[in-house]
Amino acid sequence: MTEDAKQDGVIRHDWSVDEIASLYRLPLLELVGRANAVHRQYHDPNRVQKASLLSIKTGGCPENCAYCPQSAHHREVDLTRDLLMEPQKVLAMAATAKAAGAERFCMGAAWRQVRDGKEFDAVIEMVEGVRRLDMEACVTLGMLKPHQAERLANAGLTAYNHNLDTSPEFYSRIITTRTYQDRLETLSTVRATGVELCSGGIIGMGESIRDRAAMLQVLAGFAPHPESVPINALVPVEGTPLAKRERIDPLELVRMVATARLVMPQSTVRLSAGRSSLTREAQILCLMAGANSIFYGDTLLTTPNAGIGEDAELLAAIGPVNDDAEQASAA
Repeated sequence: MTEDAKQDGVIRHDWSVDEIASLYRLPLLELVGRANAVHRQYHDPNRVQKASLLSIKTGGCPENCAYCPQSAHHREVDLTRDLLMEPQKVLAMAATAKAAGAERFCMGAAWRQVRDGKEFDAVIEMVEGVRRLDMEACVTLGMLKPHQAERLANAGLTAYNHNLDTSPEFYSRIITTRTYQDRLETLSTVRATGVELCSGGIIGMGESIRDRAAMLQVLAGFAPHPESVPINALVPVEGTPLAKRERIDPLELVRMVATARLVMPQSTVRLSAGRSSLTREAQILCLMAGANSIFYGDTLLTTPNAGIGEDAELLAAIGPVNDDAEQASAA
């Protein structure tokens, strides 16, 4: 074991970008092996949490995120705009997700920021209803003020999702309508209420390895670390500025998952957007590298996700071998 590996699993908030980039660049098998060892130190390696994600208000967002089909700036995107869903319909879908095995129900509204009024009241009702179903409740609603964060906390919200997307240095090439500091302030506002943080980013947008490391450094600077870290691969959508980017090599996603696990040992690392393009084996490699949650269902907000049937096969493949499988193999 190298001297560096002996320090794996230590909870730190003082990572340098160079240290994280060096981890990312390790030989792949060494990187995955070290990440798996840390994963086993803090998590049950056989447990994969299933989360369901629903767009409760779709399209018309005033932000200009280059990757997002919901931006009002990207007028060539073929997307139907939908108003905020009724709480009763959302809760019926949450119950269906729970019956399918989901433990966490995430709700996303294409807003720049939360506004007090009937719509926010409806979101509070949704959060309360999901918690009554004995499910974790997560929302992503854009920026919010302290009193709004308190209302969400009082409603029983488990986690608030607000992704950094990329590094501070690369950020302005992806988004110009909201600053990086705006995002950090929203995360700090949520943290002050005791609600868990769900924050990660997207790879494959043209950023460098150093940008990926810098994003992880910012996340690891939070004390405690974000409880949840979604790792997304860009899903190019026709009509967005990033529509022509090639899909990232799946092994880059494995490296990002493994590096996130080493830098933030206790966090739940969520294998998120882009998973539908991965083979079963690539997904299993991500799970070995430290991912311990997947989003379950056919869509992630507005982009395709692996189907429930495919996920059932994935989870069966990583489970124990039963007698039927053994006989089939022998035949």
